Amino acid sequence: MRYLFAALVVALGIALFALTFAMVNRTEPEAAYGVPFELTDQDGAPISEAAFRGQPTALFFGFTHCPEICPTTLYELDGWLAELGETGERIDAYFVTIDPERDTPEVLGDYVASVTDRVRGISGDPEAVREMARGFGVYFKRVELDDGDYTMDHTASVFLLDSNGAFRKTIAYGENPETAIEKLRDLAGT
Repeated sequence: MRYLFAALVVALGIALFALTFAMVNRTEPEAAYGVPFELTDQDGAPISEAAFRGQPTALFFGFTHCPEICPTTLYELDGWLAELGETGERIDAYFVTIDPERDTPEVLGDYVASVTDRVRGISGDPEAVREMARGFGVYFKRVELDDGDYTMDHTASVFLLDSNGAFRKTIAYGENPETAIEKLRDLAGT
């Protein structure tokens, strides 16, 4: 009976080692993050999740009427990518509106271009935009203001996707610039 138990323990140990080895050394890419989508870029051209494949991608969700977080994030992202020089040129960057009713492709294009030429805007059919944002795990909510206008609460992180479109990490709003640059440098090598 003891030999049977010892053999079982050894077999279990070998199985756990083999599983751990396979997980650590797997060669197949991780699954792409998010959901399939068909939207419109700032120039009116169709864009889909295929844009997030083939090169590392930085992805931010926001809106043009945002008073602080969105313009600050766009400005900082532009600076971080510039700081990386040629390494930063390997990363594609996108700003996806969570307020497509106001942020048409043209409005979004003008807004993004006023801050950076490194980031492309994405808008489109409001329900398709909301479905994409939900598929990427983005929180967003319309908040009515006393004057009849509205603002949007939303996730304020930059999503970093590798060249297979798989999620790698985020850059939080207000994150230390050196840490953000290092995350982007790491991303550029994926």
